[in-house]
Amino acid sequence: MSSVEFAEEKKRNPTILIPLGSQELQGPQGPMGDYMLSEKMAEEVARRSDAISAPTIPFGYADVFRSVPGGMQLRPETFLMLLEDCITAFLDHGLARVVLFNGHTGNAPLIDQLTRRLKRERGIIIPAIHIWKITPKSLWEELHPGLGEKAGGHGADPIASVYHHYFPHLMRPELAEPATAKSALGLPTIGLSAVDFDGVPINVPLDATDVHEHGLVGGDARLSNADKGRAFAEHIIEVTANFIRHFEKCDPCEGLLDRIDPIA
Repeated sequence: MSSVEFAEEKKRNPTILIPLGSQELQGPQGPMGDYMLSEKMAEEVARRSDAISAPTIPFGYADVFRSVPGGMQLRPETFLMLLEDCITAFLDHGLARVVLFNGHTGNAPLIDQLTRRLKRERGIIIPAIHIWKITPKSLWEELHPGLGEKAGGHGADPIASVYHHYFPHLMRPELAEPATAKSALGLPTIGLSAVDFDGVPINVPLDATDVHEHGLVGGDARLSNADKGRAFAEHIIEVTANFIRHFEKCDPCEGLLDRIDPIA
């Protein structure tokens, strides 16, 4: 929208939804750029909840994928400064209801650091929804009977199926394969950040390609399809829209709006 249109929308004090993602690989069968999925779902959330979806932040803290050609990663300090500037652009205009719609796991600990600091410094609570972590076990079991959450993983569901739903023309299902983890230090790898030593997880700084040639961790993308993706997406969209409707009844500030001079 134009600045004139946004200024008009601002009068009703809408919730601002900021989508985040990453430019990283999602297995050999899918395109890089999972931020595209955050963007699509955020637009639908905004329509259902009468919120406004801000432009998507497409890059995240994804150092674990630095070894993969085509990926683009932000340093932690860069990510924190970028996200803070995006958030405060709205706060400085008197828009205090901001919700982060995060589609990249690596962003989560940095988001927590920033939102805690903004609460201390500006007296405001900024909720963050980790969109790939809110699918209930019941839906996993419905979509993957007998496997449930074990069907999920990096390069597999839920992202693989949501890609099939929104961007089928970008998918290469013939390249999909199950995850088969490598070892590191002569030990089985656990996810992207640890090895198993006699049943004890030991954190080590692994790259995605240390674990699998295509960065696969758990799951099997051959089980993914557009129908499952529609179901995953619908759940994420509806939960987020419902939360925004609730959040609009809350006061996220502790005197914030009394301490700033909103810009006309």
